Amino acid sequence: MRTAWRARPLRVASAACDVTGPRGQTARVAEVGKYMAVTPERLWAELSDAWTFTGWVVGASHIRGVDGSWPAVGARLHHQVGVWPLVVSDSTAVIESDPPRRLVLQARAWPAGEARVELTVTADGTGSMVRMAEWPTHGPGRWLHNPLQDALLRRRNIESLQRLADIAQNRSDPRLRGTQRGLDQPA
Repeated sequence: MRTAWRARPLRVASAACDVTGPRGQTARVAEVGKYMAVTPERLWAELSDAWTFTGWVVGASHIRGVDGSWPAVGARLHHQVGVWPLVVSDSTAVIESDPPRRLVLQARAWPAGEARVELTVTADGTGSMVRMAEWPTHGPGRWLHNPLQDALLRRRNIESLQRLADIAQNRSDPRLRGTQRGLDQPA
C-alpha cells in the first residue's frame, strides 16, 4: 500500500524563522514542511475530521468532543494532551480557515500555555506541500521560549506531518464515509 506514495521522493524541510505579532513584536517560529502525495482537497478532508487529530498530532491523547462547525472560524476541538494519568484537558480553536489552503489554530494546554499553529497547503505537482509553523503565544511556554524549545517543536512537528501523511495517503477519504458527529449534534 505505501509503495505508491514512496514512488516520489519525500521532502522534509525544517527551519526557525520570525513572525510579526499583532503588536509589532517578533517571535521565533518552529516551522517544518513535507511533501504529501495527495491533493490539497484530500488533505483538507483529513484536517476537517478533527476526530483524527490524536492519530497525527504528537502529544494529543484523547479527543473529548468537536464542535459541529469544525473547521470554521471559532469552532473548537476539545482534547487531552499527555499520558494518562498525567493529562491536561483543554481545547484548540480555529482562528482562520481557508479551505483547502490554510488552517490557523490557537492550541491551549494550560498550565503550559497556548501556541499558534499555522498549517498551509499548496499544490505541488500531483501532491501537496504542507507547512506547519508553531510558536508559543501565552503562558510559561512563551515566557520560556528559547532555541531548544523551537528545536523540540520542529522534531515533534516533523513527526506530526509524517503521521498526517500516512493517514491522508493510506486511508479512504473521510468525505466518503458520511458525516461526523459534533458536540452540537444529537447522538
